[in-house]
Amino acid sequence: MIYRFTIISDEVDDFVREIQIDSEATFLELHEAITNSVGYSNNQMTSFFICDEDWEKEKEITLEEMDNSSEDDSWVMKETLLSDLIEDEKQKLIYVFDYMTERSFFIELTEIVTGKDLSKAVCTRKHGDAPKQVVDFEELAATNSSIDLDENFYGDETFDSEDFDPEGFDVDINSIADDSFDKESL
Repeated sequence: MIYRFTIISDEVDDFVREIQIDSEATFLELHEAITNSVGYSNNQMTSFFICDEDWEKEKEITLEEMDNSSEDDSWVMKETLLSDLIEDEKQKLIYVFDYMTERSFFIELTEIVTGKDLSKAVCTRKHGDAPKQVVDFEELAATNSSIDLDENFYGDETFDSEDFDPEGFDVDINSIADDSFDKESL
């Protein structure tokens, strides 16, 4: 059986990759097909997440074995076949390629081709440039410093940027009404 995955990015509007891979391939082989199709190096920590129909993460498949003492199942890319966790068309996955900033690709199983096999994954559609594999923290800080805080800050329509004190929160301890608070300790 052949799985045809469509991969998109929320960072680059015209970015699309389509990868066809055998259902008996491992997640490591899918990882390598993705990194090859976008020109990323294989030396970054990455993970796949099997998602529900609303893109909520359910199972994580890691590149390396994690020292995991939880009762949850542990899935490693080189040991896990695609067919172990993916069975239905429209299955959604998230592929985290930059762990530090949790940047990722969104993947959907768009077609299952029965009666055929592939010996190696193939990128059958390549459109647009991929986002950078990793973001420089200085560049990220420079980008985030220009964020405009407006009345929709964190979804709160009552937020007024005039009330925001850039030096920190100005708290008058004499105005605190909690009797259990010991003002003398300050």
